[in-house]
Amino acid sequence: MNKTPRVNGILNTGGTMAVTNSAVGNRPTVNLGTSAEHRGGARPQHTDVGIITVLGVETNAVRLALGLQETPVGALRFYTGACGGLKIAAIRALAQGQRSAMAAYENLRRHFDPKIMVLAGIGGGIHGDVAVGDVVVATRVVYYDLRKKTPEGTHRRGEERETSAAVGHAINAFFTDHDPAEFPVEDPGGTRRDLRMFHGPIGSGEAVVADGEADVVRYLASFNNKILALDMEAGGLSQVTHEHSADTGRLHGWVVVRGISDTADASKDDAHHRTASWHAAVALGKLIPYLKTPALPQEAH
Repeated sequence: MNKTPRVNGILNTGGTMAVTNSAVGNRPTVNLGTSAEHRGGARPQHTDVGIITVLGVETNAVRLALGLQETPVGALRFYTGACGGLKIAAIRALAQGQRSAMAAYENLRRHFDPKIMVLAGIGGGIHGDVAVGDVVVATRVVYYDLRKKTPEGTHRRGEERETSAAVGHAINAFFTDHDPAEFPVEDPGGTRRDLRMFHGPIGSGEAVVADGEADVVRYLASFNNKILALDMEAGGLSQVTHEHSADTGRLHGWVVVRGISDTADASKDDAHHRTASWHAAVALGKLIPYLKTPALPQEAH
């Protein structure tokens, strides 16, 4: 009489796999799959640059200027393509503000794992050197919303973060090669303008500022009189990349590209959103070739 041979031990076919159910004993039931599949998702598509936008007008400008195509992943809508020899993946954040920017970062990281993150769109200018239509490129962010309330008043506690040295050198190289960084630009409607790009720090917090004499503006000027602009998301992006490095052992470099749509005073409105968004997207296209970084030793194949 033939007997079914007994099977003992653990089966490993090599590589990374997830093992579920019984893996040890006689005739074990073994399910194989990648660790990503075990978590219910596919392995991330590794890209070079991840872009976060917030407003629809910002997203459309980036799509058009960089030639990106919509790439849905489940309920998420990404926009992918290539620019300057680098692979690009972009996503529009669900809402304005620091928290939504952090969630957008996590979605990009989980599905595309970009080496460098870019926050692109509009911002408010708070320095005399910049005007509506200019573009501010920031590798340093001052988060101004930390504060202490006392009977004597509010004491702000600014927190400054700086991008990785590799990205800092890349941005420096761009502004070294283009001094001054001024370019003729034609928008999709055929209007020609001059685009000026500046490199300097920005302030970031949850407030929409429409008062040139607001305490936030005065505080930032006292913190660093070279702060050029304000936004509502860069603080969150700089924080989440900093904290995520503890888990991965590597720091996601980042850069913020803000087209100036207003001067953060009583004249603030939406009239220049389209122009500022387009200028930011065009400026980003000029920066991207400089963001190519050599593979780290552990990334080399």
